[in-house]
Order: sequence, then structure tokens, then C-alpha cells
Amino acid sequence: MKYIDEYRDGAVAKALSDRIMAISTRRVRLMEICGTHTMAIFRHGIRTLLPENVELVSGPGCPVCVTAMEEVDRAVKLAQLPGVIVTTFGDMLRVPGSESSLKKEQAKGAVVKMVYSTFDALKIAARNRDNEVVFLGIGFETTAPTVAAAIKVAHENKQSNFSVLSAHKLLPPAMDALLSSGNLGVDGFICPGHVTTIIGTASYEKVVERYHTPCVVTGFEPVDILEGVLMLVEQVEEGRAEVQIQYTRGASPQGNPGALKIMEEVFEPCDSPWRGLGVIPRSGLAIRERYSGHDARIRFDIAVPPAKEPSGCRCAEVLRGAARPLDCKLFRQVCSPRTPVGPCMVSSEGTCAAYFKYHESGR
Repeated sequence: MKYIDEYRDGAVAKALSDRIMAISTRRVRLMEICGTHTMAIFRHGIRTLLPENVELVSGPGCPVCVTAMEEVDRAVKLAQLPGVIVTTFGDMLRVPGSESSLKKEQAKGAVVKMVYSTFDALKIAARNRDNEVVFLGIGFETTAPTVAAAIKVAHENKQSNFSVLSAHKLLPPAMDALLSSGNLGVDGFICPGHVTTIIGTASYEKVVERYHTPCVVTGFEPVDILEGVLMLVEQVEEGRAEVQIQYTRGASPQGNPGALKIMEEVFEPCDSPWRGLGVIPRSGLAIRERYSGHDARIRFDIAVPPAKEPSGCRCAEVLRGAARPLDCKLFRQVCSPRTPVGPCMVSSEGTCAAYFKYHESGR
């Protein structure tokens, strides 16, 4: 990280910005596929430090946002069952389903508890042996290992009243699906440091080889993102397509073997529906048969009819990078953080929420 070694703070950002300006000669469209990156880009005004020909576009990096509406409907149905306590991370409470949300069910008397980790849910199950406690397994590879660990502990301790509704997503298959559509028009990916800390870079290398699209794994500070953009612009200008790691202080090519091992033990890949992208083969994580006693899909009748997207909502297009929140007629007029129509406005990592909070210039 030569620029970060030579400069600090604002000087680092200026040096990186100047370098991008100096070497960029063509139009480049880069997609960040991490909600944390999306919020950081807006919060720190990263777009204003880039030349007009370098465009940043947000992709399906928010785990709450890409959760299919029918999964929200299943969570709502679970909350309506007598004797069931639903536990979840905070953002999921307000995501609208077809007819209701967990927040609305909670207001009607359903027991829905916000937790900060899967093991908080496990403790709730231990204290409420006469109730069924279900944790909503939402998230990418970052959170999946902790959920797998909780399932394994519950299994070993014969804690039969704890189960998980797994709607976990795997990021590389989504990248593959986006590029295989042929309509993406993206020249490179800004890849998430925390996901890569778990999975390593092998999956990105397959994407690079197949589509000749460079990937750079970056951290979440402004200088991390700017240096990642610089590395991608350099690759595009030189006609290269490689996987590079800017976030060397956290990510490595091999990932976290321990986390990968427990994920492999408890979960197996499955076809999974994504909001905006449809069903992507082997992009989800299903609970293996050995641990099926903790699989909420098996233990409860949570079949739901096909869901329909809210009229006028363009979250699906925003998640594909095919539209900006500003292109949606509902944005700010009808859809806001107080009255969200779609999940991209609900989640703290959602693109619409980022635009609503930070966007002014139109870039």
C-alpha cells in the first residue's frame, strides 16, 4: 500500500484521487458488491473524488435486500405460529412481506426478538424450553460460520427447541449470474474484505477467468476504497484481469480454513432465490440432513404462495445495477426510511437508504 505508507488521512485520499485522474483515459464502470462499501462510498463522498468517466454502481451487496420476499413471508408465518419465538437481526424486522412484516406481527402480539448474534438466540432457547425458538439465517459468508457453529452446539447439547430458517447467500455465484446475463456493463468488481476473510480469493479467480473482469478486495475506510478503485483502473487501462487484495491486513488468498470447515460440515450448497436476480444455482446454503432437527423448513409448515413485488418498486433493478434509486418514482415521494416500500430503503446497508441519507449532487 505505497500511497497509504507515504501519506495520511486527507493527503492519502488526494494522492489516490490524483493518481486515478492521471491514469484514467477511458470510461470505466465499477460495481461494489457490499452494503458496507455502499454506505462508506456515500458517507465519505468517494464519488466526488473520481473523474467523471469513472462510475461507481451498487450491486447486490446488502444481504437483507437480496432476501426474496417469499422468505420474508415465511418468517412472518413462523411468527404467527403459537409458541414460536422468532429471533433476527434488526434490519429484518421492518422489511415488508406480501401482506405483513415481522414488526407488524410483533405489534399484534407475536414474540419477535432482535438479537446481535446467533448465540443470543441460542441463549433465548435455553431460557424458554417450552417454546420453539427460530433464528432467521440471513447474510453472506460472513455470518454463515457463526450460524453453523450455533446449530452444531444445539445439536451436541440436544437443544431440540432451537432451529434456523436458512436463507444464507453465497456472493460469487451472484457475480457469475450478473456477468452471464450479458447486460451488466461492468468493468470490474470492488469485492468485500469481510466476506473474503472467510472464503479467500479462489471463487473470484473463477469469475475473472471466465469473464475477464478484474476484482479487487478492499477494506472499508475511504483510502481503502480509493486505492481499490485505483488498482481496478490500472488493470482496465493495462488490459489486465486479475484478483488483487488491497485489504491485506484482513484478507488472504486462502481465507479462514476453520470457518470454511464448519460451514461445510453444517451446510450444503442449494439453489436459492434472490430478489432482483431470480433463482441462482448453488448460491444458497441449506442445512445438511445430519442437522435437520434444527432446520425450520423441515420442522414447520411454512409454505407460502408466490410473492409479488410492490407496485412501482424498483429495488430489483437497483440490486442488479440496472437503475439508481433516483430513477424510482417512489423514492422520497412515497418510499422513505419511515415508510419503506422495498428492502433497499429498510436496511442500513441498502442502496436506497444510502441515497436518501447522503445523496445530493446526483452523481
